Amino acid sequence: MQRLALALYGLTTWLAQPLLRRKLRRRARQEAGYAQAVGERFGRYGSGGPAQPGALLWIHAVSLGETRAAALLLRELRALQPGLRLLLTHGTATGRAEGAKLLQPGDVQVWLPWDTPGAVRRFVQRFRPAIGILMETEIWPNLAACCRAEGVPLVLANARLNEKSRRGAQRLAWLSRPAYAGLRAVWAQTEADAQRLREVGARDVQVLGNVKFDVHPDPEQLARGHAWRAAAARPVVLLASSREGEEALWLDAVGRLADADRRSVQWLIVPRHPQRFDAVEQLLRAAGLGVARRSQWPQQGDAPPAGDVWLGDSMGEMALYYGLAQVALLGGSFERLGGQNLIEAAACGCPVVMGPHTFNFAQAAKLAAAAGAALPVADMAQAVAQALALAHDAPAWRQCVQQCQAFAGAHRGAARAMAQAALALLARP
Repeated sequence: MQRLALALYGLTTWLAQPLLRRKLRRRARQEAGYAQAVGERFGRYGSGGPAQPGALLWIHAVSLGETRAAALLLRELRALQPGLRLLLTHGTATGRAEGAKLLQPGDVQVWLPWDTPGAVRRFVQRFRPAIGILMETEIWPNLAACCRAEGVPLVLANARLNEKSRRGAQRLAWLSRPAYAGLRAVWAQTEADAQRLREVGARDVQVLGNVKFDVHPDPEQLARGHAWRAAAARPVVLLASSREGEEALWLDAVGRLADADRRSVQWLIVPRHPQRFDAVEQLLRAAGLGVARRSQWPQQGDAPPAGDVWLGDSMGEMALYYGLAQVALLGGSFERLGGQNLIEAAACGCPVVMGPHTFNFAQAAKLAAAAGAALPVADMAQAVAQALALAHDAPAWRQCVQQCQAFAGAHRGAARAMAQAALALLARP
């Protein structure tokens, strides 16, 4: 039955290839990175010969968030095993661009192929990795089956599985259970994640924590943000990593404020995805707001120019934005999107106001709320009111900053534990 299910799934993914090509062309019109090395998406990696077996340690980080988590794990791996050669794969253009910063001489970076039997077989046989480390959630049935057949141990690191995904995996158990069961090890973020992963078929499951707690904010960015915050005429309130629909919610909530309250802070919005920068600016201007984009700010020295709203249209500068802000509204938590990672904000000492939808980071959100580093609210209107109150209450704000830093520091160590576990697995005969 499992073989038949995998065969039908493989046929489906093979037939879907024209749709994938069409999607890539459409995405490339907004993000040029999607037009890069398209052949790799289908397991075509040029004319070079196969890699030496076991020479590469493979990490798959599908998008930007996973790539930043992979960077923390990779830092520990390189510290424990200098000279390690990396095979780094991605699924999104932002992930690949961020991953390029991690490469050293001898490393390889490619797209992970679409999950057809032929493409994943060509990928595995071309690069012959010693081990595959999949970050957080990325389980593909054909890839898992191929790695098992080729003797490549596959690990799910920093693993999380929310309740909705667990139910989905159990509905497709005939396909997902063999994939989870084929993993050599699973290193879960929390005991709740571990239990759900066991329920869908994962076997060797350990709780090692969340590597994102091991983030160290860029000190230069943080210092520049603090300097700009000190020079700002008003407290800065940030809508961080906002997703589609949330800027409109923010506009509605801010539009209901008294004029004096609305102008009592400097608003800053940083959309999650770069392809939305222009659309968000148009939305803000259509509402009659003046916008000053980060790309128009000075690189050093003077504070940002005047504007009703500052728009953070840059990548890789969240430490600067969190350093600039007194308080942040957590993007992805005001629509049913599961929230964004709040740990970096805490590490930067920036208190967070979060909406009701944090299921992708449920444990971190619960711990942050318990520690006083994050303030849960029911909706955007309450979030704006809470942010304004905190921004204008200096003693309460200073206490929240201290609680953020204590919270971030209390949960570190997962990256080193996972690096040690990966190298121990490599050392097994």
